[in-house]
Amino acid sequence: MLGAFANAFRTPDLRRKLLFVLLIIVIFRLGSQIPTPGVNTANVQSCINDVQDNSVYSLINLFSGGALLQLSIFALGIMPYITASIILQLLVVVIPRLEALKKEGQAGQTKITQYTRYLTLALALLQATGIVALARSGQLLQGCQKDLLHSDGVSTFLVMVVTMTAGTAVIMWLGELITERGIGNGMSILIFTQVVATFPSSLWAVQRARGWWTFAIVMAIGLVIVAAVIFIEQAQRRIPVQYARRMVGRKMFGGSSTYIPLKVNQAGIIPVIFASSLLYLPAMAVQFNQNRNPQPGWVTWLNEYLVGGSHPLYMAVYFALIIFFTYFYVSITFNPTEVADNMKKYGGFIPGIRAGKPTEDYLSYVLSRITLPGALYLGLISLIPLIAFAVINANQNFPFGGTSILIMVGVALDTVKQIESQLQQRNYEGFLR
Repeated sequence: MLGAFANAFRTPDLRRKLLFVLLIIVIFRLGSQIPTPGVNTANVQSCINDVQDNSVYSLINLFSGGALLQLSIFALGIMPYITASIILQLLVVVIPRLEALKKEGQAGQTKITQYTRYLTLALALLQATGIVALARSGQLLQGCQKDLLHSDGVSTFLVMVVTMTAGTAVIMWLGELITERGIGNGMSILIFTQVVATFPSSLWAVQRARGWWTFAIVMAIGLVIVAAVIFIEQAQRRIPVQYARRMVGRKMFGGSSTYIPLKVNQAGIIPVIFASSLLYLPAMAVQFNQNRNPQPGWVTWLNEYLVGGSHPLYMAVYFALIIFFTYFYVSITFNPTEVADNMKKYGGFIPGIRAGKPTEDYLSYVLSRITLPGALYLGLISLIPLIAFAVINANQNFPFGGTSILIMVGVALDTVKQIESQLQQRNYEGFLR
């Protein structure tokens, strides 16, 4: 593998791409540390050190690399873009106009990308307004009595909102630069960067809380989890497809064999994000009603059972939601009817299965069976941080599990594959021998 890295940096154009990606990552991380104008940096850092439970914002804070709670210019991170992309993916299935755009090829995809950008800015404006309003009222970091802003005037409020929204636009631009001039998907690499940025602090929190022996055990378990995640992420069911020969003009086409790769984890991390976002609603309801006196009974019940992540009921609901959203997302992203029609149109068939409706039924059958282990895998991986928090009192952003490990392994595998393909084009041996 070290030789493959040396070959990658020995090739001039590949070296330029890798160095360009590293430059963008450095700029991205610098922006995550620069405070937004009007923020009292000393008080913010003091509050972050004093307040331990920030579970309401843990997912957004994870995708921002810890920049959210520091109120930096890149505080919103990549989360608005992720949300906008998911919304557009869902709308493509619902709105015929967007579905028609998707089928137009590159021109239609360009328009959908433009809509995603506009929606990202709108969501960023909305999220920035909410975050700054919470910081202004002192509710962003619960339990902190210090002023997070130098001034609570309207001008400071507007400057902070505009700055954070502009920061999201810059992040989108940086991601697109990586995609165009670097290696890999730019947005995925930026998400990877932000998740990895929180990794050392999360590990060190385990060592400080439980000592070196527990730290060593956590590292050993973490390596096993990473190996298991790599194995599942690479696993796929290959459905063979045979294309019949046909005459077009004077040329003979077809007669080839290929396959349809159905991944075990066909949905990626989207179900985990959906489930986490849905379970933020009880936490937000508790946060906005905790100052009421007397406190309503439903607020007490939510705070005890569905907030914090340590109660078995919370874990059971979280697990069930992940399984539900896995099946839901796979059903809207993979259409067996469309795949079967395309195969029939171009003379393709699955050996032993008739074209048309039987092929559609067979694909649906295989997809439903293969989605179950993928859903169980996502649920178990996502429960690891909650179990670790309950057992060893580790940070809730426990590194070896949940969204963080899925992102790191998935993006790393995809980037390595792209470097591998470029090395093989230049007659070098890649990473995988």
